[in-house]
Amino acid sequence: MKITVLPEPSLEFGGGARHVDPRHGLADYGPVDHAPRVIRAGIVGTPDAIDGLIAWFDACRLPIAAKNSRLGRLFVPFPGFDDAVGFRSTLVFDSRLQRPIRARDLHRLSGLNPEKAVVDAVALYAEQLEVLDEEPNCDVIIVARPDDLPERQPAPQTPAGHRPAQQNPLAADFRDLLKAASMRGSRPIQIIRRTTWDPFYKPPGEKEKRKIQDEATRAWNLHTALYYKAGAVPWRLPRDPADLMSCYIGITFYKSADSTTLQTSVAQVFNQRGDGVIVRGAAAEVSSDDRQPHLTAADAQHLLQEALKRYKAEHRTLPARVVVHKSSSYTSKETEGLRAAADDAGLDVLELLWLPSSDPVRLFRSAQHPPLRGTMLSLSRHRHLLYTRGSVPFYGTYPGMYIPAPLPFRTVDTESNPQTLAAEILALTKMNWNQTQLDGYDPITLRTAGSVGRILRHLGPDERPQGRYAFYM
Repeated sequence: MKITVLPEPSLEFGGGARHVDPRHGLADYGPVDHAPRVIRAGIVGTPDAIDGLIAWFDACRLPIAAKNSRLGRLFVPFPGFDDAVGFRSTLVFDSRLQRPIRARDLHRLSGLNPEKAVVDAVALYAEQLEVLDEEPNCDVIIVARPDDLPERQPAPQTPAGHRPAQQNPLAADFRDLLKAASMRGSRPIQIIRRTTWDPFYKPPGEKEKRKIQDEATRAWNLHTALYYKAGAVPWRLPRDPADLMSCYIGITFYKSADSTTLQTSVAQVFNQRGDGVIVRGAAAEVSSDDRQPHLTAADAQHLLQEALKRYKAEHRTLPARVVVHKSSSYTSKETEGLRAAADDAGLDVLELLWLPSSDPVRLFRSAQHPPLRGTMLSLSRHRHLLYTRGSVPFYGTYPGMYIPAPLPFRTVDTESNPQTLAAEILALTKMNWNQTQLDGYDPITLRTAGSVGRILRHLGPDERPQGRYAFYM
């Protein structure tokens, strides 16, 4: 048994500058691609929602004060979305890119059953997305989510902070169905609730107004997502020129929309810049031995071959090193297939890691706060635990609500030492364009596994999904 505390990984920003925190790095140095950008945004929603969103985004051009707190490093002022500060970019709205949804068309859905109402609402919005897809000057589309539609409540986070188990969601989910419909177009969409821009709005049926993040944090998170979806890069992982060019692949599984077919594999492929592509693989079978989904040797080989093929198409080259994070254990057949694909591609290094959903072992720190983020416990040669959530010295606190659980990982077939692999996992938890706090739980390779599966399950087997990760976040 051995305990190691890894340093907080740095991120790279404009001019090659580095910082551990995304918001501080963007405010001080600007995004890593640094060139001023004009992001042309389309909007779909009711006329009232369109007006409210534009007014809020216009207000975000100017600085927004941070939440009043003694934790000055945790709550950071938003510098404004302008070409002279922060992201060094501007958000532009054009009346040609505004597609209103009539409020009375949405009111007609109120008498339908929830599933029918959501399906019909998605049809209304998808029709407008198709129109915007024909416009040449549109980078990303903002969707004002209908206010009164029923929706699946998110799975509650366990008190221990485990990674939530993959849900078997209802088909009537506006976000998932609309994301699936948007795959037919060429622009990513950003779905926004009214509570984001309207501080006085209270969702129907709720006795109390829902707790939301402070306005500066909401502005940070939303503008970061839009910046990335428009094709830009806010930050990236630093790379030593002496290191091999690495690619990180997460392999997960999902069921069909009716839950009748076997689980299907999906590979989420990322380079060190955070550029991501999604590849759908073959159906898997649940083993009677461990009740986990597994691939045949041929299907595992084909999945990695397709992932590398998409990687090369995106980046014009193959990586020298591939690290695979898998949500289920490896069978000898899967290992055999993955190695065969690596050999065919001439990879220098292939490293296989299994990241289980939980582990019963915990660490306790003799202090008021939990273990430090970056604490690694090695229980054996292959079994390790990494606290990706925990006390953050830079923030001076533990910025969480529950006692954190460590992220377990097992080294299955690796060449790097466990500390190096853990440091990479820790860094990959920061490659999350939906939020700008530095302490994500899952690495980006597995973080969106559930949402990717929930979207892909609504596509037919002959429908090719969009490859860009921006369409799924």
